[in-house]
Amino acid sequence: MNVFSTLEPKRRRSLLLLFIAGLCFWSSTSSLLPTLPLYIQALGGTNQQVGLVMGAFAIGLLPSRFGLGPLADAKSRKLVLFIGTTAVMFAPLGYLLATSIPTMAVIRAFHGISIAAFTIGYSALVADISPVNRRGEVIGYMSLVTPVGMAIGPAFGGFVQAWMGYKFLFLSAATFGLLAGLGISQVWEPTRPKPPLENMAFTPSTPKLRLNKLFHYFKLMGSPPLRTPAFVMAIVGLIFGSLVSFLPLYIAASNLELNAGLFYSTAAIASFSSRIFVGRASDRYGRGIFITIALVFYLVSMLLLGTADNIPEILFAAAIEGSAAGILIPTVITLVTDRCSPDERGRFFSLCVGGFDIGIALAGPLFGWVAEQVGYSNMYLLDAGLALLGLIIFITQSSRNIPDSIKFALGKAEDIYIFKS
Repeated sequence: MNVFSTLEPKRRRSLLLLFIAGLCFWSSTSSLLPTLPLYIQALGGTNQQVGLVMGAFAIGLLPSRFGLGPLADAKSRKLVLFIGTTAVMFAPLGYLLATSIPTMAVIRAFHGISIAAFTIGYSALVADISPVNRRGEVIGYMSLVTPVGMAIGPAFGGFVQAWMGYKFLFLSAATFGLLAGLGISQVWEPTRPKPPLENMAFTPSTPKLRLNKLFHYFKLMGSPPLRTPAFVMAIVGLIFGSLVSFLPLYIAASNLELNAGLFYSTAAIASFSSRIFVGRASDRYGRGIFITIALVFYLVSMLLLGTADNIPEILFAAAIEGSAAGILIPTVITLVTDRCSPDERGRFFSLCVGGFDIGIALAGPLFGWVAEQVGYSNMYLLDAGLALLGLIIFITQSSRNIPDSIKFALGKAEDIYIFKS
């Protein structure tokens, strides 16, 4: 990590504070992963209702993502980060007061704003601070905050719920959110060139101009540099959504003596391990080969999970899935950073990660229905098929034609969509 020793103190201190704030944020969010589905069931929810409530997370996440991206470009990355930490602080208090499934769904939707805001603000601010020639390495290291937080959170949440109950669990999650906000308040944000007026969604304008801005914004989704990464993220969102919503229920139904938090913690440790090397390696060998490897890992992990019948197999599937996420997420973020100008980062991140959000939004109700019809094991085998589809699309659609796409996906050609200032 000697890259950090080359940065001026102000930048190095801001990255450290960002990391600590991110650690608190992800610990808060992930502490509810193994416990919230069970809490919903305790309120009387069925499998489909569990899926609907967990999927409601994306109802708040997805629309806010498309507003917060332009806000981060036009106003401030820190403002968007404050929105995220505020939501992650108050949502657990809402769960504490909820007494019905519809109320839980509303609060879960509000909770989704936290992920939308924090991931956009965090990714954009890290990219702003990172040196261009070692961007992948810095982003890779800073992305470690997610698996570290998700290694701490589920184990902590499962322990607190078992020993002290849901009330103390939700209060603890809210406290983590408060600490994240305090950390963000001390972070320095570099000045940036102002985006063109027509791209600034939060400036006074006529209705026609606002409509033109909105059209320009969503038109980016179909642009060659963005559409394939966004599709890949949508596939991964579906897989992740099925794990968040139904893995604790899958383990409970299998009658295995396994705390679901151990699955998430195992995945997080594997994700941490893979992120240590992937950033620097992608600077050297290109982004394409690592996205390909990650999609292969997703395919293998879902096949393992769908056919597992003992604890070691489930934890091995968790390790492979965690490695896939640890390779894919920072590499896609770096790829998107490569492909846009600094004044577009908020919008590019919001649209690309918006694909992930769409996947999560669909995963709850879609896989809730699938689980009711064919069972959890077949549901995860369906995830394997989705990973295969994402792999095929990435290998064939990442460049101007199929031969060039294959070369890029295998690390044999440079990215033709890199933004050149």
